[in-house]
Amino acid sequence: MTGGYPLLVADLIGVAVFAASGASAGVVKRLDLFGVAFVGFVAALGGGILRDLAIGAVPPLAFGDWRYAVTAVIASVAVFWLHPTLNRVRRTVLLLDAAGLGLFTATGTLKALDAGVPAVGACLLGMLTAIGGGVARDLLTGEIPVVLRREIYAVIALGGAVLVTLSHKLGFTGLVPLVSAAALMTGVRLIALYRRWSAPVAAP
Repeated sequence: MTGGYPLLVADLIGVAVFAASGASAGVVKRLDLFGVAFVGFVAALGGGILRDLAIGAVPPLAFGDWRYAVTAVIASVAVFWLHPTLNRVRRTVLLLDAAGLGLFTATGTLKALDAGVPAVGACLLGMLTAIGGGVARDLLTGEIPVVLRREIYAVIALGGAVLVTLSHKLGFTGLVPLVSAAALMTGVRLIALYRRWSAPVAAP
């Protein structure tokens, strides 16, 4: 079974880490409490809202299930108050973002598959779930979206979505394959940052 409680738990963990990532970015930009909470909310739920609208799941879970919004707000407010105890906020943002990328790609892809979306479309929606909130976060905080930079980001999400889809088609379902795929994407993202891997850009 791909849905149910395991998928909900993984989804809410993804919401929390992406909200914390967005809130940390808001803290760096010196936003007030509302601004930090708003950026965290958008970063956590923006991609999922787009996915739900695409698969016809209305209202989106961000509005239809109170646990999503509450999780995002609590995580954002916690980061706002606890940030003085966090060392090297920039590294914290990158770590949380990598974790959110892996979790949201996995859960977004599975939700699309469970909704009957064909494999290719499910992979694209899984990627969109992962990068949508981050794009909105970067725009709100005045940054060029990570997905448009040389850093490998969307490519990792798309590759992870393909892996999740293949596992699903082969009958590997449940929480363990989901978490394993998410952990793999998180690890690849962190290695890419450490090794400074990048996609090619056009010559000047």
